[in-house]
Amino acid sequence: MELRLTYQEISDLIEKKAGRTLPITYSGPHSIRISYDVNVLFKSTSIGLDLTVEKVNNSEITLSYDGGAGIEFMVRQALNMAKSRPGGELIELIDGNRILLALGKAQQAGSLLEQIELRDIRFDEHYAIVEFVPKAFFS
Repeated sequence: MELRLTYQEISDLIEKKAGRTLPITYSGPHSIRISYDVNVLFKSTSIGLDLTVEKVNNSEITLSYDGGAGIEFMVRQALNMAKSRPGGELIELIDGNRILLALGKAQQAGSLLEQIELRDIRFDEHYAIVEFVPKAFFS
């Protein structure tokens, strides 16, 4: 089974939760580009971050990111700050520019993962696609 979310739906959710507009564009079957506008010396410029889904193992998702040395520093700082917020226990920085999302550590996600097996997260020109199988099919 698949759940499809448009990039606009994801951007709207991020804006609602974080108060930031982050345009998302397709980069490849497992990669997207996330943009962020910053003001530098009275001029707005867009900074991009490439995010790749490396591995999906039901309750754990391994992501990698790339955006250059300055971006990597900012991402690490943001992730370290996020660890002290609700949901921060799900995020683990691992070697290189990689992030482990341990969904099983979240009560709500853990309850969902008892019912489904997460198989893949991929992208196309218009959608982020989450592939899963209900565990009832395995019984």
